[in-house]
Amino acid sequence: MLSIRPARIASSLAIVLTSLAVTKLATAESLTSVLPGMPPVTDTKNLYGDAGPNSMSPAVQGALSRVYVPDLRSNNVYVIDPATFKVVDKFAVGRSPQHVVPSWDLQTLWVANNAEGRTDGSLTPVDPKTGKPGPEVMVDDPYNMYFTPDGQEAIVVAEAHARLDFRDPHTMALKSSLDVPKCKGINHADFAIDGKYVIFTCEFDGSLAKIDMVSRKVLGYLQLGKKGMPQDIRISPDGKVFYVADMKAGGVHVIDGDSFTKIDFIATGVGAHGLYPSRDGSKLYVANRGTDQIHGKPLGKGSVSVIDFASRKVVANWSIPGGGSPDMGNVSADGKYLWLSGRYDDVVYAINTESGDMKVIHVGMEPHGLTVWPQPGRYSLGHTGNMR
Repeated sequence: MLSIRPARIASSLAIVLTSLAVTKLATAESLTSVLPGMPPVTDTKNLYGDAGPNSMSPAVQGALSRVYVPDLRSNNVYVIDPATFKVVDKFAVGRSPQHVVPSWDLQTLWVANNAEGRTDGSLTPVDPKTGKPGPEVMVDDPYNMYFTPDGQEAIVVAEAHARLDFRDPHTMALKSSLDVPKCKGINHADFAIDGKYVIFTCEFDGSLAKIDMVSRKVLGYLQLGKKGMPQDIRISPDGKVFYVADMKAGGVHVIDGDSFTKIDFIATGVGAHGLYPSRDGSKLYVANRGTDQIHGKPLGKGSVSVIDFASRKVVANWSIPGGGSPDMGNVSADGKYLWLSGRYDDVVYAINTESGDMKVIHVGMEPHGLTVWPQPGRYSLGHTGNMR
């Protein structure tokens, strides 16, 4: 019988424990070593942890509780009081308002007016403490807007030019530009957990573009399918994969961001479009627009699918009673309501996240990227509130 001395056992155990500690430390470093200037990742298992229910930053103190709805064809913004589910204001903005984008510092809501097919694009600043707009800032083709994870620059997504314009986050003065020539229809994005790269969707190429945020260069492209039409993109709470809504495919691609490969596909519904994590970081709400066409008709087969992040399975489907076109929006601060624009029905849906029951509010013509404000989180990466 083999005999092992206690001293040898203790020595072997010490080596194993030391090895495990080193491995754990290395793993922690790989997740918490972030883009210089970016706030630290406080929970590597749930990067949405700081945007949990009612986890408000002092920076949003005094902000009115409102839902801001940009109406693409009527060139205005409707304002809804989420407590009463009623429209309480509306104001004119620039041509073709696409999204209402919270700034990195949470002090301004920017309405991105890209003036489709024209050259007079602009950004309209809205003071969230008064709910009122300020003077427009003329900006070329601002279809969408994001912010670098360190908050030093705004990234205006000039969709028509397949270009990203890096601008001063306050004055919007142009600092530099990056051409992304093989990304036609560049529009939505999300950042790696450490902020060192970002993945943009290329709507009209059926592909994705990966961009190095340190060197500011395109790292490569990933084709999703010959007839794909990728829309919104969101990273998983643990930062391991990205979910990409595909309007033509009717579901969500799962992408390994580091290796930049497709690893799965989850069928959801017709016209998969907007993606929003629940406030507790356990689920992903998928807005299925009800059509796979860019210009859809009212009363389509719209629905919302709920994906469980842990299992990557659809655990619920909520159809729009009588048909509809849920598009873009966000989740209420307490996580109890999912607010979505009904793009081809000129309405907004307030959907109960437990039951799927919904309220319908009439707004202007072709509502698009609405935002709920204020939202929990330390800072905004842009879009309609990609909060961390």
